[in-house]
Amino acid sequence: MLPPLEFFIAIVLISALSGILGALTGLGGATFLVPIYTLYLGIPIVYASGASLISTIATSSGAASAYIKDRITNVRIGMGLEIATTSGSIVGALTVAYIYSHHLQFIVYIVFGIVLLSQVYVQLTKSKFELPRPVKPDWTTKVFQLYGKYYDVALNQEVEYLGIRWWLGEIIMFFAGFISGLLGIGSGALKVLGMDWAMNLPMKVSTTTSNFMIGVTAATGSSIYWLFGYIQPFLAAGTAIGVLVGAFIGTKILVRVTNRTIRYIFTAILVFLGIQMILRGLGYGF
Repeated sequence: MLPPLEFFIAIVLISALSGILGALTGLGGATFLVPIYTLYLGIPIVYASGASLISTIATSSGAASAYIKDRITNVRIGMGLEIATTSGSIVGALTVAYIYSHHLQFIVYIVFGIVLLSQVYVQLTKSKFELPRPVKPDWTTKVFQLYGKYYDVALNQEVEYLGIRWWLGEIIMFFAGFISGLLGIGSGALKVLGMDWAMNLPMKVSTTTSNFMIGVTAATGSSIYWLFGYIQPFLAAGTAIGVLVGAFIGTKILVRVTNRTIRYIFTAILVFLGIQMILRGLGYGF
Protein backbone atom coordinates (compact mmCIF):
# COMPACT_ATOMS: atom_id res chain seq x y z
CA MET A 1 0.00 0.00 0.00
CA LEU A 2 1.34 3.42 -0.95
CA PRO A 3 1.91 6.15 1.67
CA PRO A 4 -1.07 8.54 2.01
CA LEU A 5 0.45 11.38 -0.05
CA GLU A 6 1.61 9.13 -2.89
CA PHE A 7 -1.69 7.30 -2.84
CA PHE A 8 -3.57 10.62 -3.10
CA ILE A 9 -1.40 11.73 -6.05
CA ALA A 10 -1.96 8.38 -7.79
CA ILE A 11 -5.70 8.77 -7.29
CA VAL A 12 -5.67 12.28 -8.78
CA LEU A 13 -3.62 11.22 -11.84
CA ILE A 14 -5.73 8.13 -12.55
CA SER A 15 -8.89 10.16 -12.07
CA ALA A 16 -7.64 12.83 -14.47
CA LEU A 17 -7.10 10.23 -17.20
CA SER A 18 -10.53 8.78 -16.52
CA GLY A 19 -12.01 12.26 -16.68
CA ILE A 20 -10.56 12.83 -20.15
CA LEU A 21 -11.95 9.53 -21.41
CA GLY A 22 -15.26 10.18 -19.71
CA ALA A 23 -15.68 13.60 -21.28
CA LEU A 24 -14.89 12.19 -24.73
CA THR A 25 -17.37 9.34 -24.51
CA GLY A 26 -20.12 10.75 -22.31
CA LEU A 27 -19.42 8.22 -19.55
CA GLY A 28 -18.33 10.75 -16.97
CA GLY A 29 -15.10 8.99 -16.01
CA ALA A 30 -16.64 6.84 -13.27
CA THR A 31 -17.18 3.92 -15.62
CA PHE A 32 -13.40 3.67 -15.99
CA LEU A 33 -12.58 4.52 -12.39
CA VAL A 34 -14.39 1.68 -10.63
CA PRO A 35 -12.63 -1.10 -12.60
CA ILE A 36 -9.21 0.58 -12.27
CA TYR A 37 -9.61 1.19 -8.55
CA THR A 38 -10.80 -2.32 -7.79
CA LEU A 39 -8.67 -4.29 -10.24
CA TYR A 40 -5.36 -2.45 -9.90
CA LEU A 41 -5.40 -0.46 -6.64
CA GLY A 42 -7.17 -3.01 -4.48
CA ILE A 43 -9.86 -0.58 -3.31
CA PRO A 44 -13.07 -2.37 -2.22
CA ILE A 45 -15.70 -1.93 -4.90
CA VAL A 46 -18.20 -0.43 -2.46
CA TYR A 47 -15.87 2.52 -1.72
CA ALA A 48 -14.74 2.81 -5.34
CA SER A 49 -18.37 3.12 -6.38
CA GLY A 50 -19.05 5.74 -3.72
CA ALA A 51 -16.07 7.85 -4.78
CA SER A 52 -17.03 7.48 -8.42
CA LEU A 53 -20.51 8.86 -7.78
CA ILE A 54 -18.97 11.99 -6.25
CA SER A 55 -16.54 12.31 -9.16
CA THR A 56 -19.42 11.96 -11.59
CA ILE A 57 -21.06 15.04 -10.11
CA ALA A 58 -17.78 16.95 -10.52
CA THR A 59 -17.37 15.74 -14.10
CA SER A 60 -20.87 16.74 -15.06
CA SER A 61 -20.36 20.21 -13.61
CA GLY A 62 -17.07 20.73 -15.45
CA ALA A 63 -17.81 19.15 -18.80
CA ALA A 64 -21.44 20.14 -19.11
CA SER A 65 -20.75 23.85 -18.66
CA ALA A 66 -18.20 23.81 -21.49
CA TYR A 67 -20.46 21.82 -23.82
CA ILE A 68 -23.42 24.11 -23.18
CA LYS A 69 -21.21 27.08 -24.02
CA ASP A 70 -20.31 25.37 -27.31
CA ARG A 71 -24.05 24.88 -27.97
CA ILE A 72 -23.72 21.13 -28.53
CA THR A 73 -25.69 19.96 -25.50
CA ASN A 74 -29.47 19.77 -25.93
CA VAL A 75 -30.62 20.91 -22.49
CA ARG A 76 -34.31 20.52 -23.32
CA ILE A 77 -33.95 16.85 -24.20
CA GLY A 78 -31.68 16.21 -21.23
CA MET A 79 -34.10 17.70 -18.71
CA GLY A 80 -36.97 15.66 -20.13
CA LEU A 81 -35.07 12.41 -19.77
CA GLU A 82 -33.85 13.13 -16.23
CA ILE A 83 -37.20 12.12 -14.72
CA ALA A 84 -36.58 8.50 -15.67
CA THR A 85 -32.89 8.42 -14.69
CA THR A 86 -33.38 9.80 -11.18
CA SER A 87 -36.20 7.35 -10.48
CA GLY A 88 -34.01 4.46 -11.60
CA SER A 89 -31.06 5.72 -9.55
CA ILE A 90 -33.04 5.55 -6.31
CA VAL A 91 -34.13 1.98 -7.01
CA GLY A 92 -30.56 0.96 -7.93
CA ALA A 93 -28.95 2.50 -4.83
CA LEU A 94 -31.42 0.73 -2.54
CA THR A 95 -30.72 -2.54 -4.36
CA VAL A 96 -26.96 -2.24 -3.91
CA ALA A 97 -27.38 -1.62 -0.19
CA TYR A 98 -29.01 -5.04 0.05
CA ILE A 99 -26.27 -6.66 -2.05
CA TYR A 100 -23.41 -5.25 0.04
CA SER A 101 -25.10 -6.07 3.36
CA HIS A 102 -25.34 -9.71 2.24
CA HIS A 103 -21.73 -9.82 0.89
CA LEU A 104 -22.78 -10.46 -2.70
CA GLN A 105 -20.25 -8.07 -4.28
CA PHE A 106 -19.41 -10.56 -7.01
CA ILE A 107 -22.79 -9.77 -8.54
CA VAL A 108 -21.78 -6.13 -8.95
CA TYR A 109 -18.51 -7.09 -10.70
CA ILE A 110 -20.31 -9.36 -13.17
CA VAL A 111 -23.12 -6.91 -13.85
CA PHE A 112 -20.57 -4.13 -14.35
CA GLY A 113 -18.68 -6.21 -16.91
CA ILE A 114 -21.85 -7.16 -18.76
CA VAL A 115 -22.98 -3.54 -18.89
CA LEU A 116 -19.66 -2.50 -20.44
CA LEU A 117 -19.56 -5.32 -23.01
CA SER A 118 -23.21 -4.85 -23.97
CA GLN A 119 -22.30 -1.52 -25.57
CA VAL A 120 -19.68 -2.94 -27.92
CA TYR A 121 -21.99 -4.26 -30.65
CA VAL A 122 -23.88 -1.00 -30.95
CA GLN A 123 -20.69 1.04 -31.12
CA LEU A 124 -19.08 -1.17 -33.76
CA THR A 125 -22.26 -1.18 -35.84
CA LYS A 126 -22.49 2.60 -35.87
CA SER A 127 -18.77 3.38 -36.01
CA LYS A 128 -18.90 3.67 -39.79
CA PHE A 129 -21.39 6.53 -39.58
CA GLU A 130 -20.16 10.00 -38.72
CA LEU A 131 -23.72 11.34 -38.45
CA PRO A 132 -26.97 9.45 -37.80
CA ARG A 133 -29.01 8.25 -40.77
CA PRO A 134 -31.85 10.53 -41.91
CA VAL A 135 -35.19 9.59 -40.36
CA LYS A 136 -38.75 10.85 -40.53
CA PRO A 137 -40.02 12.60 -37.41
CA ASP A 138 -42.62 10.76 -35.34
CA TRP A 139 -45.26 12.16 -32.98
CA THR A 140 -42.77 12.42 -30.12
CA THR A 141 -40.45 14.56 -32.22
CA LYS A 142 -43.05 17.31 -32.42
CA VAL A 143 -44.63 16.93 -28.97
CA PHE A 144 -41.32 16.94 -27.07
CA GLN A 145 -39.40 19.13 -29.55
CA LEU A 146 -36.65 16.58 -30.15
CA TYR A 147 -34.56 18.62 -32.55
CA GLY A 148 -31.67 21.04 -32.64
CA LYS A 149 -28.47 22.05 -34.40
CA TYR A 150 -24.81 22.70 -33.60
CA TYR A 151 -21.61 23.66 -35.40
CA ASP A 152 -19.21 20.73 -35.80
CA VAL A 153 -15.61 21.99 -35.83
CA ALA A 154 -14.20 18.65 -37.03
CA LEU A 155 -16.59 18.53 -40.00
CA ASN A 156 -16.52 22.29 -40.53
CA GLN A 157 -20.30 22.43 -40.96
CA GLU A 158 -23.51 23.09 -39.08
CA VAL A 159 -25.33 19.88 -38.21
CA GLU A 160 -29.12 19.84 -37.91
CA TYR A 161 -30.79 16.82 -36.31
CA LEU A 162 -34.07 15.50 -34.95
CA GLY A 163 -34.84 12.79 -32.45
CA ILE A 164 -37.46 10.05 -32.49
CA ARG A 165 -38.92 7.41 -30.13
CA TRP A 166 -38.94 9.50 -26.97
CA TRP A 167 -40.75 6.69 -25.15
CA LEU A 168 -37.94 4.21 -25.89
CA GLY A 169 -35.37 6.74 -24.72
CA GLU A 170 -37.24 7.10 -21.41
CA ILE A 171 -37.29 3.32 -20.83
CA ILE A 172 -33.55 3.05 -21.44
CA MET A 173 -32.95 6.07 -19.19
CA PHE A 174 -34.73 4.37 -16.29
CA PHE A 175 -32.43 1.37 -16.60
CA ALA A 176 -29.48 3.76 -16.96
CA GLY A 177 -30.44 5.35 -13.67
CA PHE A 178 -30.82 1.93 -12.05
CA ILE A 179 -27.34 0.91 -13.20
CA SER A 180 -26.00 4.25 -11.92
CA GLY A 181 -27.32 3.60 -8.44
CA LEU A 182 -26.30 -0.07 -8.53
CA LEU A 183 -22.73 0.38 -9.78
CA GLY A 184 -21.90 3.88 -8.56
CA ILE A 185 -21.42 5.35 -12.02
CA GLY A 186 -23.11 8.03 -14.06
CA SER A 187 -24.36 5.29 -16.44
CA GLY A 188 -23.28 7.44 -19.36
CA ALA A 189 -22.89 4.35 -21.57
CA LEU A 190 -26.61 3.60 -21.38
CA LYS A 191 -27.56 7.26 -21.63
CA VAL A 192 -25.50 7.56 -24.80
CA LEU A 193 -27.13 4.36 -26.08
CA GLY A 194 -30.58 5.76 -25.37
CA MET A 195 -29.97 8.99 -27.25
CA ASP A 196 -27.62 7.69 -29.94
CA TRP A 197 -29.39 4.43 -30.89
CA ALA A 198 -32.96 4.73 -29.62
CA MET A 199 -33.52 8.42 -30.39
CA ASN A 200 -31.13 8.71 -33.37
CA LEU A 201 -29.26 11.76 -32.10
CA PRO A 202 -25.69 12.56 -33.28
CA MET A 203 -22.93 11.04 -31.15
CA LYS A 204 -21.60 14.41 -30.02
CA VAL A 205 -25.06 15.54 -28.95
CA SER A 206 -25.55 12.23 -27.12
CA THR A 207 -22.23 12.41 -25.26
CA THR A 208 -22.52 16.07 -24.31
CA THR A 209 -26.14 15.78 -23.20
CA SER A 210 -25.17 12.66 -21.25
CA ASN A 211 -22.49 14.66 -19.43
CA PHE A 212 -25.16 17.24 -18.60
CA MET A 213 -27.48 14.57 -17.18
CA ILE A 214 -25.16 12.31 -15.20
CA GLY A 215 -24.56 14.82 -12.42
CA VAL A 216 -28.22 14.86 -11.42
CA THR A 217 -28.43 11.07 -11.62
CA ALA A 218 -25.28 10.62 -9.52
CA ALA A 219 -26.39 13.16 -6.93
CA THR A 220 -29.59 11.20 -6.41
CA GLY A 221 -27.77 7.90 -5.91
CA SER A 222 -24.93 9.38 -3.82
CA SER A 223 -27.35 10.60 -1.16
CA ILE A 224 -28.26 6.98 -0.44
CA TYR A 225 -24.58 5.93 -0.56
CA TRP A 226 -23.82 8.60 2.06
CA LEU A 227 -26.61 7.28 4.23
CA PHE A 228 -25.12 3.78 4.27
CA GLY A 229 -21.51 4.98 4.76
CA TYR A 230 -20.21 3.90 1.34
CA ILE A 231 -18.40 7.18 0.59
CA GLN A 232 -14.90 7.80 2.00
CA PRO A 233 -14.09 11.56 1.96
CA PHE A 234 -10.30 11.14 1.35
CA LEU A 235 -10.82 8.91 -1.67
CA ALA A 236 -13.77 10.92 -2.98
CA ALA A 237 -11.85 14.22 -2.74
CA GLY A 238 -8.85 13.02 -4.75
CA THR A 239 -11.12 11.41 -7.29
CA ALA A 240 -13.25 14.52 -7.75
CA ILE A 241 -10.22 16.79 -8.23
CA GLY A 242 -8.62 14.54 -10.84
CA VAL A 243 -11.78 13.86 -12.78
CA LEU A 244 -12.73 17.52 -12.89
CA VAL A 245 -9.33 18.46 -14.37
CA GLY A 246 -9.48 15.60 -16.84
CA ALA A 247 -13.02 16.44 -17.88
CA PHE A 248 -11.98 20.01 -18.68
CA ILE A 249 -9.16 18.73 -20.89
CA GLY A 250 -11.49 16.22 -22.53
CA THR A 251 -13.95 18.89 -23.59
CA LYS A 252 -11.19 20.71 -25.47
CA ILE A 253 -10.29 17.50 -27.31
CA LEU A 254 -13.85 16.44 -28.17
CA VAL A 255 -14.69 19.37 -30.42
CA ARG A 256 -11.62 18.65 -32.58
CA VAL A 257 -12.04 14.92 -33.19
CA THR A 258 -14.58 12.99 -35.24
CA ASN A 259 -17.47 10.94 -33.88
CA ARG A 260 -15.89 7.85 -35.48
CA THR A 261 -12.66 8.29 -33.53
CA ILE A 262 -14.60 8.64 -30.28
CA ARG A 263 -16.44 5.39 -30.98
CA TYR A 264 -13.23 3.43 -31.56
CA ILE A 265 -11.70 4.67 -28.29
CA PHE A 266 -14.97 3.96 -26.51
CA THR A 267 -15.19 0.39 -27.82
CA ALA A 268 -11.59 -0.62 -27.05
CA ILE A 269 -11.83 0.49 -23.43
CA LEU A 270 -15.22 -1.16 -22.94
CA VAL A 271 -13.91 -4.53 -24.13
CA PHE A 272 -10.78 -4.45 -21.97
CA LEU A 273 -12.42 -3.40 -18.72
CA GLY A 274 -15.60 -5.39 -19.27
CA ILE A 275 -13.78 -8.71 -19.61
CA GLN A 276 -11.62 -8.06 -16.56
CA MET A 277 -14.57 -7.13 -14.36
CA ILE A 278 -16.44 -10.31 -15.28
CA LEU A 279 -13.38 -12.45 -14.58
CA ARG A 280 -12.94 -10.78 -11.18
CA GLY A 281 -16.58 -11.47 -10.38
CA LEU A 282 -16.09 -15.13 -11.29
CA GLY A 283 -13.18 -15.38 -8.89
CA TYR A 284 -10.17 -14.85 -11.17
CA GLY A 285 -7.96 -12.27 -9.48
CA PHE A 286 -5.40 -9.95 -11.10
